[in-house]
Amino acid sequence: MTDAAHDLARQLGRQAEAVCRHYLSAGRRQGHYWQVGDVRNTPGRSMFVRLRDSAKGPAGKWTDAATGEHGDLLDVIRESRGLSIFADVVAEAETFLRLPQSRREPEGVDRRAAPTSANPVISAQRLFAAAKPIPGTIVETYLRNRGITALHETGRLRFHPCCYYRSDAHTPIQPLPAMVAAVTDLSGRITGVHRTWLALNGSDKAAITTPRRAMGHLLEHAVRFGEADDVLAAGEGIETILSVRTALPNLPMAAALSATHLAAIAFPPGLRRLYIVRDSDPAGDRARDSLIARANAAAIEAIVLSPALGDFNEDLRAFGVDALRAELRCLLAPEDASRFTMLSP
Repeated sequence: MTDAAHDLARQLGRQAEAVCRHYLSAGRRQGHYWQVGDVRNTPGRSMFVRLRDSAKGPAGKWTDAATGEHGDLLDVIRESRGLSIFADVVAEAETFLRLPQSRREPEGVDRRAAPTSANPVISAQRLFAAAKPIPGTIVETYLRNRGITALHETGRLRFHPCCYYRSDAHTPIQPLPAMVAAVTDLSGRITGVHRTWLALNGSDKAAITTPRRAMGHLLEHAVRFGEADDVLAAGEGIETILSVRTALPNLPMAAALSATHLAAIAFPPGLRRLYIVRDSDPAGDRARDSLIARANAAAIEAIVLSPALGDFNEDLRAFGVDALRAELRCLLAPEDASRFTMLSP
């Protein structure tokens, strides 16, 4: 980093909390750190920004415990605002600090693109590539323990035996086994990953503070099972979606990973009917209402699939697959009932 850029980063560090509140608004303060999902302002807890100078380093330095990436507040501004030219990063930082605008870049900086120290999409793609298919692993054990037997077309799920986990900035990194799910856009490009850390024997999720975390670009994207054509079922959680798919093995489905992201999921071209797999809670109600409005505006028929209990995995485990299939069959459009309730995938 040049002297001018280093000085600018130090000035930002003196206002580290204000910078975080402005550019990382999805996070919150935790002691002497600002905690957020990643440098692009994704909600979560993986990334920690130091708010005060300490023996560990100056204010403004950050680390993403999920990926090991790190940087300063200039990186935060660049990534959160999607800037590729360093002069634009400098201009944005000077505007925030209310400094006179520089007429040239700091010496030695290539105007074409500043080297990024953190690219969450690349990190997600690398993590997924390092994992392996789920057959014979504890991911398969975990899913089957939850009653999920429809494991066809689950290539977007993988197993990583040593996926890094860190509960907060004051605890060491733990390598734990995890189910790693690829989040993709409509073209199939990986834009992020979702991690579910598991107990060593796959009997349940790991006994840690936050066993589920995502990184990368999630908005509009999803974990996808099957190729959507004219009909798609979309819901929040991976286990919820796979529970419905256990009963309806031929229905293409997508897990958006949260109610907020479900409400914003992108519609595939040619989609004419959307099944909204809702969770029975206020957030699920809001996602349902938003999706219905968006579908109607796009001339897509929206049909809500509501569980008897809190979600469809609870239904599957409580009542069994045959009862769940019968429950869902009554909710499908008549022409889809026979099309998607066949037992073989």
